[in-house]
Amino acid sequence: MRDFTDDLKPASPHGTTILTNERSQSDVPEDELAEHLLSRNDFLGRQKRILRVLEKDPLFEKVKQFNLSRPERYQLGLARAKKIRRYEDQYRWDDEDRSMAQYLCDDVTPYMVHYAMFVTTIREQGSEEQRAYWMPKVESMEVIGCYAQTELGHGSNVRGLECQARWDPKTKEFALHSPTLTASKWWNGTMGRTANHAIVMAQLLLPKNEGSDEYTNKGVHPFIVQIRDMKTHQPMPGIAVGDIGPKYGYAPMDNGYMLFDNHRIPYSAMLSRYSMVDQNNGTYFQPENPAVVYGSLTYVRAQIIMHARLIIARAVTIAVRYTSVRRQFSDRDSKDPKAPELAVLDYPTVQIRILPLLATAFALHYCGESMHRLYETTRAEIDKGDFRRLAVLHAQSSGLKSLCTELAANSIETCRRAMGGHGFGGPSGFIQLNNDYLSKPTVEGDNWMITQQTASYLIKRMQAAAAGKGQPQDDIEKHCRQYLSEKSNYRPDQLRIFDNDEDLVESFRRRSRDMTYRAHVERNERKRSWNSMQIQLRKVSHSESQSILVSNFYDAVNGSSVSSTLKTHLRTLFRLFAFYTMDNEARDFSKANAVSEEDLDALPSKIQELMAQIRPHAVKLVDSWKIPDFLLDSALGRYDGKVYEDLFNRAHRLNPLNEITFNPNYKSEELIMGGGDDIKKILAKL
Repeated sequence: MRDFTDDLKPASPHGTTILTNERSQSDVPEDELAEHLLSRNDFLGRQKRILRVLEKDPLFEKVKQFNLSRPERYQLGLARAKKIRRYEDQYRWDDEDRSMAQYLCDDVTPYMVHYAMFVTTIREQGSEEQRAYWMPKVESMEVIGCYAQTELGHGSNVRGLECQARWDPKTKEFALHSPTLTASKWWNGTMGRTANHAIVMAQLLLPKNEGSDEYTNKGVHPFIVQIRDMKTHQPMPGIAVGDIGPKYGYAPMDNGYMLFDNHRIPYSAMLSRYSMVDQNNGTYFQPENPAVVYGSLTYVRAQIIMHARLIIARAVTIAVRYTSVRRQFSDRDSKDPKAPELAVLDYPTVQIRILPLLATAFALHYCGESMHRLYETTRAEIDKGDFRRLAVLHAQSSGLKSLCTELAANSIETCRRAMGGHGFGGPSGFIQLNNDYLSKPTVEGDNWMITQQTASYLIKRMQAAAAGKGQPQDDIEKHCRQYLSEKSNYRPDQLRIFDNDEDLVESFRRRSRDMTYRAHVERNERKRSWNSMQIQLRKVSHSESQSILVSNFYDAVNGSSVSSTLKTHLRTLFRLFAFYTMDNEARDFSKANAVSEEDLDALPSKIQELMAQIRPHAVKLVDSWKIPDFLLDSALGRYDGKVYEDLFNRAHRLNPLNEITFNPNYKSEELIMGGGDDIKKILAKL
């Protein structure tokens, strides 16, 4: 129904005019940059094609979904998952198309773990016969699976898992058993209400000898297990499984619990590409490299790193557009009493929170691309029996997963705060983004814990370099040897970080090697306990990961065949990211003799100069990520700048709470006018 508010307009200047002017003042070649960033697998063309389908479907409208209950959110998530799968059949989408639809839907679906980990684990760890049997069922969605590793009592410590798979040589079966309450599988997505099968990670127990009642633990192995009846979808006998309840985010995801009571599974349930039990004599054949058992986790960590760049780009897109439109206060030094209010993004105190994050999105992009190539190369080598790169992949993916998800999670909150009061509102586009992404610093390896894996690898390579025997095992050991041979001659003024980008990259590498060397001395020479070094180890890991980010950014900018105009902008973003990171870690660079005190003192002013250079181009730089309004779902981050019109429309016309007339009289049990005793209805739901 129309009312007088329909004719009101925001005060000038209008948001659309502001963003038009912002775009016209910049020479950033937006389409060239978008193609440079997102050309792999035809990301842009795919996004445009899939978007046309989803935008027309009312099932994927998002404006009112915050008002749904948790059970309703699960039902909506399942309905969306089914619809995307039907679209996959209808339009003959491939895996990349489906992933794009899930990305644009922006609501984790109950099928997610099936696609992300269940399929990958069977493909990578199943034998040829197992893949031939299971993959057709999996791809047709006859079998819907989850990945059951984390338990109520153990998460990051995979070796500590309590679930048992006990081999019975008489029946040629495994008995899956949860001996304690803490052995319950817990947090496993898709398991609570959706999956009918699971990859169960369990301790493999084999009889010590024929007829023995004593067992030998061979460590954690994957088993494929039917957990629900294929017709009734009820739990199989000897299995207790369900949803764990509401969480901080991921409302549509049925994270589950599951316990086994000596549940029998066939011999063929053990995925046996790399290890197996001889069903005739019980002999165990172990994997050549035990780390391959966790290959699915490494794959997911690589995917998480790639995803982090899009999360930061999305948060920064909203923040840059809104703070360009938003006006607050006139220039304090202006003598004109009628001086216009400044754009919020013109204030350095806002720029320092947003623009380094803009540069960070690019840094994570180039690192993600490098990580993707490393994973694909390593996977191909493993398939040929070559495991040499696996340790490097594991170490880098652990450290980068920790750092990149930390940067991405923090970026959402930093951008939200930089936008003031409106950033706190539902139409900001940040609530679900923040709540859902906050799981990433914890899942697939707690961010503080997994840095120990990276640091351990680095310390071993430094120890090998110090021993100096034979040829270096890899590039890291080679750099460690170079560091050891040159460190006594290091002078901080050797590297001219403001004049030479190669020196800037080298300063990060030098600082990382110095921190690794200090940890090596503490651990291997002074014999400090591992636990007492954990805080130091995290810094070792982060310093190496930051060095990788800077190095990959530099290589990408200098190795790409883009226009000179675009290269200039990318180089400015590279330097902002590197200088901003260095400024936050200045003490470590000083201790490593990697940067002079004079240059460290100059960093804040250099950073402000770079932000001033980026500011006129900020809107077009975020536009280049081509994030559609459909995905942003943000009144503040709209491409057309109609911030205030959308905020008011969502509150005045689309808010279901405003469709109800309430009775505020405390003497009455009635809550809704004409609704009777509404308190009983509320109590029934508690």
